[in-house]
Amino acid sequence: MLHLLRSRRPSVSCLRRRFLSALAAGGTPHPPRAGAVYGFGDNSHGAVGQAAPAADVYVPTPVPSLPPSVASVAAGHYHSLAVSAAGEVWAWGRNDEGQLGRGLHAPRNTWSNPEQVRGLENVQVRAVSASGVVSAAIGCDGSLWVWGRSKRGQLGLGKDIVEAAVPSRVEALACHDVVKVSFGWGHAMALTKDGGLFGWGYSETGRLGEMGQSTQIPSPQEYIDKSGDKYSSSMLEAVEKMVAEKIRSEDSMPIIWEPSLVREATDLEVSDVSCGLDHSLILFSNGTVLSGGDNTYGQLGRMSGLSKFLPVNISYNPFSVSASAGHSLALCHVSTKSNANVETGILSWGWNCSSQLGRPGQEDTPGLVDYLLGEKPVSAAAGRVHSIVLMSNGEVWAWGSGRNGRLGLGSSMDEAEPCLIDNLEGLEVIQVAAGMDHNLILVE
Repeated sequence: MLHLLRSRRPSVSCLRRRFLSALAAGGTPHPPRAGAVYGFGDNSHGAVGQAAPAADVYVPTPVPSLPPSVASVAAGHYHSLAVSAAGEVWAWGRNDEGQLGRGLHAPRNTWSNPEQVRGLENVQVRAVSASGVVSAAIGCDGSLWVWGRSKRGQLGLGKDIVEAAVPSRVEALACHDVVKVSFGWGHAMALTKDGGLFGWGYSETGRLGEMGQSTQIPSPQEYIDKSGDKYSSSMLEAVEKMVAEKIRSEDSMPIIWEPSLVREATDLEVSDVSCGLDHSLILFSNGTVLSGGDNTYGQLGRMSGLSKFLPVNISYNPFSVSASAGHSLALCHVSTKSNANVETGILSWGWNCSSQLGRPGQEDTPGLVDYLLGEKPVSAAAGRVHSIVLMSNGEVWAWGSGRNGRLGLGSSMDEAEPCLIDNLEGLEVIQVAAGMDHNLILVE
């Protein structure tokens, strides 16, 4: 019961955050507005929707100039997307690669202004997603449309196609009903209605599984093992060779130019997928989670080793996953011997430099965020070094790095435990989304 008492009884630090939140908000809360989008965090590229010189936004603030009713939102690394109730797509934030769908020459001082994406007038959109350089929309007919620029094949439009100035249909998936698409730094995955999974883009370190791994760059140890020259057997020289190889590989990157079936996911029905910066999580309908890709920070949920897709050792029944730069989150059903009822919990693992795991203990193994046991999380999103969760009662909790105001608590302080964003009182939140360093909140 201690965690329940802590979450409901304001501590000194909690009262201090409330005071700072009131100051950051000008002392007056924004009136609730149905179908509205609120943003907070890093606004240096305009991703929070506030005009310059607002570089950082410390409390949830309405994004202006959007349609009266928004149905869903998505946060790219440094830009944002929204779908109106009429199925239109609106975009704002960074536009260096044309990811806003308004051309490459739009003046920078207009990036923070939400504008309707051009070229989707004949498509009724139901969902959106984005990476740092590419945006995507899923039509109500299951079609997938992409725009932006990516030299790593993240568009999925065919060999050597690195730019789409206007939304273009991914023809390789034309016969499939796409229900979700997720983007990493250079790779992407799409989930279809029948539980199929397709991947494309940059395939290094096994983030797309077996595909493209014939061009995998050897590790430093492999360089050492292969070398017979005593002058080349040191770790330093091995690393120097690896770095040189990586630089040369920029001209021959392991790229899958069009969506291809993820072979490791063909035998079971996939229910969710999430692409982190350099790793991927795949959730099957039977509760199995596969992880693959880079494991520098333990984000695969295992000790250093093979980067290919392998099961994550989870003691609970997960039903949703979220991957980011170096950490991973999973929502799961939790049942205990002392409680016959099944509760919902949050598992975290990986990078914990700013307490983004929300818990102490071993970092390369999934562990429960105990502070939120007894709450009812329905969705979670992982930012670069922060985490944000939506509860069934509409509350929003955040923890990790507070830099740029990305926790929405009115300050730049880090928080090692989940904190309630209490200045959202009176708003019924239905969706949260996390970019690298900013967040979006959709109000019913």
